[in-house]
Amino acid sequence: MPHTDLHGTILLVLGLLFAMLLLVMLSQKLRISYPIFLVLAGLALSLVPGLPPIVIDPNLIFLIFLPPLLYQAAWDTSWQDFWRWKRPITLLAFGLVFFTATLVAYVSRAMIPGFTLPLGFLLGGIISPPDAVAATSVLKGVQVPRRVTSILEGESLINDASSLIVFRFALAAVVSGTFSWHEATTSFLLVSGMGLGIGLAVGYGFYLIHKYLPTTPSINTVLTFLAPYVMYLLAEEFHFSGVLAVVSGGLMLSYHSHRVFDADTRLQATGVWNSVGFALNGLVFILIGLELPVAVQGLGNYSLQQAITYGLVISVLVILIRLLWMFPAAFVPRWLFRSIRTRETSPGWQGPVIIGWAGMRGVVSLASALSVPLLLTNGDAFPQRNLILFITFVVILVTLVFQGLTLPAVIRFTGVAQLEERMPTDAQEAGIRLRLRHVALAHLARHYPEDIRNNEMINALQHRMQAEAQRTGNLLEALDYDDSKRQALQRYHQVLLEVLQVQREELFVLRREDVFEEEMLRHQEAQLDLDEAKISHMPH
Repeated sequence: MPHTDLHGTILLVLGLLFAMLLLVMLSQKLRISYPIFLVLAGLALSLVPGLPPIVIDPNLIFLIFLPPLLYQAAWDTSWQDFWRWKRPITLLAFGLVFFTATLVAYVSRAMIPGFTLPLGFLLGGIISPPDAVAATSVLKGVQVPRRVTSILEGESLINDASSLIVFRFALAAVVSGTFSWHEATTSFLLVSGMGLGIGLAVGYGFYLIHKYLPTTPSINTVLTFLAPYVMYLLAEEFHFSGVLAVVSGGLMLSYHSHRVFDADTRLQATGVWNSVGFALNGLVFILIGLELPVAVQGLGNYSLQQAITYGLVISVLVILIRLLWMFPAAFVPRWLFRSIRTRETSPGWQGPVIIGWAGMRGVVSLASALSVPLLLTNGDAFPQRNLILFITFVVILVTLVFQGLTLPAVIRFTGVAQLEERMPTDAQEAGIRLRLRHVALAHLARHYPEDIRNNEMINALQHRMQAEAQRTGNLLEALDYDDSKRQALQRYHQVLLEVLQVQREELFVLRREDVFEEEMLRHQEAQLDLDEAKISHMPH
């Protein structure tokens, strides 16, 4: 790349980042979800006269953006919630994706002149997966049952994989001109299964590195960025599902992170990942809006009005398909199996409506459309490529902006309340703290009775936990550092760090018991991390 081109690219990225930050701050002022606002802002910028069109390389999305975004989503997902709602998640992530792709294929073939069934499946695979970031961003600050957010987060982890598999087979059918359901089904199972296996194997390898090698918080943080790329690229190198590899490996490492990461690593990695994930998501959404000129170019025999009509019809179709799918998927299993009715409370009509309306499309759909090749293997132009890209853009715009802006109103219309099988948030926090306090006091009484009697700092620690009294930091500041008290202080640090570790192990036990919500458990783990970091950085 020429020197000037490199400088221009860097300046463009920096300019987009700065513009994205300003727009996010403006969206917060206007109380509009930032993914929606960024898409609209990018769309407005694309209409500025004289602004050169920005062409996104799909490899940039798939190889640079997608692995870390999927990994962060997997890391933040509760494995307990994912497993708890595995049935509705699977029905959405696989059943609804395949159902959407099939209906879109047949409707588009019947509606659009020159559209074949393989092209229809290609379009269906592109626009079938909703975007998780958009939905969760819109839902922030809105009171919805935890079941709803857990299902949406779980769906988003694996629907990208199923849609990309449909896309891959449809693309092969268009290029080769042949399609076999038997071959596609067999390949789907192989691609999915091996993707999961590679992700777990690579994840276990990184687990061993974190656990047994002399890493530091900075090394561990960098390793967490290497992991998703290794998982994704290794799976894709053998033509398996890189998405499922990242998801499975991320879930596995997240579940065992308490065994390999210390407090400093968790605090540092969390801060870094939150910032990087925010920047990547913001760039992607503003780039979606900037793609309008590219989507309009080269429509060929179709007028802009025709293309808009096709895009709007397909948009309405995917919205209706999702809404119609939700109620049979939610209630038919309950009618068929008594065990489900016993184990789970009814979602009512509100839950399916909210989840059904939260089907906003985003980055994966755009990247898939852009990755459609320009030419077939025989050198001919790929049929209907520009129309597919334009319809995808319209579907993203309609679902993201229209559904995103109206989702809070839909939630208010349903009148849904925070009705969960589990106890209220305040009660959960009190229950977790009570359990942690009890296990810490039991550990002190069992292993350090002599220190409690003779070491005033450990004695103060016990009284603080019993009565939630004055923090021991005040006691440390008042100490006179002679040799005897220096030894006592070192002993105090040792005991307190050990107590914090016992409490952290108890949090892992609470996760397995599946009584408290993962969000509340992580809140308490973060507090333990802060306490441990404070003690670790005190003078010894």
